[in-house]
Amino acid sequence: MQLPYRPLQIGNVRIGMPAVQAALSGYSDLPMRLVAREHGASYALHELVLDEIVLKKGKLQQQILDVPEQDHPVAGQLMGTMPDTFAAAAKKLVSAGYDVVDINFGCPVNKVLGRCRGGYLLQHPDDALALVDAVLQAVAGDAPVTVKMRRGYDDSADSERRFFEIFEGAFARGVAAITVHPRTVVQKYVGPSRWEFLAKAKREAGDRIVLGSGDLFSPFDVVRMLRETSVDGVTVARGCIGNPFVFGQVRDLLEGKEPMRPSPRSIRNALLRHIELAQEHYGARWLSSVRTHAIKYAQYHDAAVAARDTMVRARDEAALREAIDALFLRRPDVDESRPLSPHDAVVPAMSMAEEQ
Repeated sequence: MQLPYRPLQIGNVRIGMPAVQAALSGYSDLPMRLVAREHGASYALHELVLDEIVLKKGKLQQQILDVPEQDHPVAGQLMGTMPDTFAAAAKKLVSAGYDVVDINFGCPVNKVLGRCRGGYLLQHPDDALALVDAVLQAVAGDAPVTVKMRRGYDDSADSERRFFEIFEGAFARGVAAITVHPRTVVQKYVGPSRWEFLAKAKREAGDRIVLGSGDLFSPFDVVRMLRETSVDGVTVARGCIGNPFVFGQVRDLLEGKEPMRPSPRSIRNALLRHIELAQEHYGARWLSSVRTHAIKYAQYHDAAVAARDTMVRARDEAALREAIDALFLRRPDVDESRPLSPHDAVVPAMSMAEEQ
């Protein structure tokens, strides 16, 4: 039975399937986005970047501003503190071909907070909305502007009041959508996210577009969030690292089909494709970026932690390819996809193993 859902649209950017790839610092580079698109992601965000870096000439700026034809629709996510610099960076992203500019008021990393960026701004609605004003004026309607927020800096009533001051103020000024991660900045990634807060934010927004985030580790989680909170879409973050297959699985669920667990061969093919794209994008410096992802692909192996450790030990291209083949090409007897179950959401288990 097909599940009812409204195709996602942000401003004039048509997206379709309401599950998109989040901006992931250190992960959502061009190779990751393209692999995700090839497995069903309809929209993706570039990893969070500092406005000053977008404006500073050099190889990093060139990589950020490299938006090939096959990487659309795509958003560039920015953080910073100065309206003029933020606005100039936003304009630069749009000129480079980004379809959407996303403003980050959610990053909980200590060094970001210490520089009065990201989630720090949730304590200062006037400063946050000044950045929104600056970006909207700079972009001047050439691309939709969106905002990413956490549900507040902490659990206090004042924090929630400030959240809604920014939330309503940003919509009133003309942002096209707001993504809400229902953990606080102080909480970082510890403890469950409060999906009931997402439902509250969506009720406040009415017909305006709200996306949800937090604790999405399987297509079943995605569909449950859409049902329970009525958000217009979701951004899949940690749950899609090493797991581009989740987007096709979500589409299957929404279309009333049975989602499938990827076969070992399809996992191997995705990893080899990631290597190919990273070599094109980074040149000789590709290996470290791919290893970061390859470690996470191990989550689909029957012995996930041992497979992860095998990937960790691969220190050159030959060793990495050998590890990929050993893990995902050695068992042709199980080289068939099988139905996915909620128990196959193994990312949290991998995370706990990493913390022990």
